[in-house]
Amino acid sequence: MDLLQVSQLLIAVAVATSILLQARGTGLSSTFGGESTAYRSRRGIERTLFRLTVVLVAVFIIISLVGARTTSPAA
Repeated sequence: MDLLQVSQLLIAVAVATSILLQARGTGLSSTFGGESTAYRSRRGIERTLFRLTVVLVAVFIIISLVGARTTSPAA
């Protein structure tokens, strides 16, 4: 495995983890005992986690495209 594949694997695990932490309708506040409402804005760590997830997905897509371009097709 080269560095590109290892980084893609680590980012995939990080994306999956950040998505699982954003369970729909529960949020992090209710995970740790707080109340949860149906319609509210993201605040604090939930907003940061959401933005981190978006950045991780973007980096994953870029690394995937770079990996596809650098891999030579089998002849």
